[in-house]
Amino acid sequence: MAITRRLEMQFTNAAGRRVTLAVVEPRENLTAAEVQGAMQTILARNVFTTSGGDLTGIAGARIVAREVTELEVT
Repeated sequence: MAITRRLEMQFTNAAGRRVTLAVVEPRENLTAAEVQGAMQTILARNVFTTSGGDLTGIAGARIVAREVTELEVT
């Protein structure tokens, strides 16, 4: 069994749509304040653009954990 984690940072863009940026296997002790700071830096430096225009705001963030169990079927 393997557990994978990913940080999903959710932004809004100029078109009002939600955009998700993901980081695979984030640090275990990551805090909400650190994530918020990183998201604010991404917005301030205008790092990414989307088909709906530049990122304009923070919509949310979450860490998603997924458990995978391989089944032997041979």
